[in-house]
Amino acid sequence: MTIVGVLVPTYAFAHTVNMWFLSPPLAVSSYVSLNGSMQLREALTEARVQQFPPVSAASALSPNTTVPSKNKRAKVSRTRNSVLKRRKKKSKENDESKVVLPPPRSPIPPRMQRFIWSLSPNDALIYAKREIEHAPVVIDDPYLSAPIFRNISVFKRSYELMETILKVFIYPDGDKPIFHQPHLYGIYASEGWFMKLMEASREFVSRDPEKAHLFYLPYSARQLEVAVYVPNSHNLRPLSIFMRDYANMIAAKYPYWNRTHGRDHFLVACHDWGPYALTMHEELTKNTMKALCNADVSEGIFTAGQDVSLPETTIRSPKRPLRNVGGGIRVSQRPILAFFAGNLHGRVRPTLLKYWHNKDDDMKIYGPLPIGISRKMTYVQHMKSSKYCICPMGYEVNSPRIVEAIYYECVPVIIADNFVLPFNEVLDWSAFSVVVAEKDIPKLKEILLAIPLRRYLTMLANLKTVQKHFLWNPRPLRYDLFHMILHSIWFSRLNHVQIPQS
Repeated sequence: MTIVGVLVPTYAFAHTVNMWFLSPPLAVSSYVSLNGSMQLREALTEARVQQFPPVSAASALSPNTTVPSKNKRAKVSRTRNSVLKRRKKKSKENDESKVVLPPPRSPIPPRMQRFIWSLSPNDALIYAKREIEHAPVVIDDPYLSAPIFRNISVFKRSYELMETILKVFIYPDGDKPIFHQPHLYGIYASEGWFMKLMEASREFVSRDPEKAHLFYLPYSARQLEVAVYVPNSHNLRPLSIFMRDYANMIAAKYPYWNRTHGRDHFLVACHDWGPYALTMHEELTKNTMKALCNADVSEGIFTAGQDVSLPETTIRSPKRPLRNVGGGIRVSQRPILAFFAGNLHGRVRPTLLKYWHNKDDDMKIYGPLPIGISRKMTYVQHMKSSKYCICPMGYEVNSPRIVEAIYYECVPVIIADNFVLPFNEVLDWSAFSVVVAEKDIPKLKEILLAIPLRRYLTMLANLKTVQKHFLWNPRPLRYDLFHMILHSIWFSRLNHVQIPQS
């Protein structure tokens, strides 16, 4: 017993010493090493505890029983949080990597800046219009691609002058949710994103209406529908009355509407009913500049050359508006010639399915994408795997698929008669899309196959170039979608400015 009493403690002590000195070195972060000896000792203690967790009496008595320690659970929790943070950071980095940063603005000479500030709003617009008419020729620009523009020289000069001159007064009137509460997700998100970024802009917003060149009516057509429309009533009159009363209130409260009868005022509405909510106020309908997704010239509300065609963008995650952008696979590996999937409302889509649903293996034309097919290949994967994406109108001429096709790098095929395409005043849509008349739907495959491969590759390259002009950036960048919409409104205003003959 004496021998055993001596040998057992000696062996246990030697084993502990070996485990202490022969164990692998502990990894101590630079954060710990920079925060004093107390944190270092705590870190060493914690690390050793994690390396050699204590054995409980229960586990010693019952080898098959596992009792997780608090330290182990905390370590798992920290690991899980760390993985989530890395994923979130990686997804943010992936979104940011999709954005090609534009060049910074050129500095304005102080003398020129003082001259512009000395001009009245109307004189500043006259000055800008004269400058654009004599725009310097742009031959090669490192950021703007000439083939996608009707006239890159005019666009660039106009855009630069907008950055230098334009000031917008935002009417503070109107209660939420219809006013000042942006709708940031879904297919009508364009109006909400513009409102959000416009009201947050320090560059373009002026609190002094006397210095403003444009006046913004910050309402949401989507929120108006939610707040005022009676479901299933099929009656849009209450919406029109509401907007009529709002415009009359603005005209009575402020002097700025009556100076031009609303010609220097603008609104932005993406909901299909955006145009119809204005019909009970003549000046609101005829004079105000309207940025509308429903840009249909056949109905007598949207006026080409005065009003602006607003891109309809589907935003599924307001925190990640650039999700899934890009990533179209190589053309040689795209198995689908043309793809469409969606609900069958309107006059065009039933005709499209009549001629092409289950008629040709190269033409993947569906109604709603069948579940069995979507499990194998999602809607987005279909678009990224197709050479052409069919974008037919629905109840109205606009379709979010046009911008989706641009996002997913699939050449859009637009089928909507009487539709004014977004930014049509500056962009040459023939450079990166195909427009097919509704009557030519039976010849759709013939039309697409007649496009030479070299022509298609050029359109696809131009599509990737134009993509940056259709992106909603949480912090606006030069030439992005927010700035392109604002430029279209600015450009429309300049087109109606009369230059004195003298």
